[in-house]
Amino acid sequence: MASVITNQVTNTNSDRSKRKKKKKSMIKENQQSQNQNHARWKSEAQQEIYSSKLLQALSQVSLNSSSPSAPRGGRAVREAADRALAVAAKGRTRWSRAILTSRLKLKFRKQKRQRGSAAAVASVTGSSRSKKPRVSVLKLKAKSLPAVQRKVKVLGRLVPGCRKQPLPVILEEATDYIAALEMQVRAMSALAELLSGSGAASSSSAPPPQSPPPTSE
Repeated sequence: MASVITNQVTNTNSDRSKRKKKKKSMIKENQQSQNQNHARWKSEAQQEIYSSKLLQALSQVSLNSSSPSAPRGGRAVREAADRALAVAAKGRTRWSRAILTSRLKLKFRKQKRQRGSAAAVASVTGSSRSKKPRVSVLKLKAKSLPAVQRKVKVLGRLVPGCRKQPLPVILEEATDYIAALEMQVRAMSALAELLSGSGAASSSSAPPPQSPPPTSE
């Protein structure tokens, strides 16, 4: 009887040790993958890949600028740059998947708003009663939250696809997103310098304006 009890105790101890080892190995693998992702955004090869995808996205923006539904101006350039960044990330992170699917979500939201506005116009009556402004329960809850939780909520709103995620996921996605944004800034500044240099070279190579021939009096 005593030997059976000791065997059970040793089995449970061995199971616990195996679980701990498995957890440690999983944590190490996650840390290694995170470090590899962060180092990848700092490499010149990844910057070149992103620059090529950015040029493709910007050329599509200039071609599709005549369509009324497409965003225009600086917003279109920003969306194209963000989509190219998400494509360069290959959808491996939550923020990149959220950027890639955000365009489809906006399209469906616009359709729902149009249907809802049409239904609201049809159901409007001639009564002009003054309605009291309603204070949402979510705003009251947000005011009563501690400072740390409020900051976590703000950080979750800043990182795409992390609004309702726990703190470890938000921190992991934020570190990768910040590294990707830093690479985006480097690539776009290098591209701007290249374009400005080519413009200056073309203007300097142009022939000087000729003076008009003298008129004979």
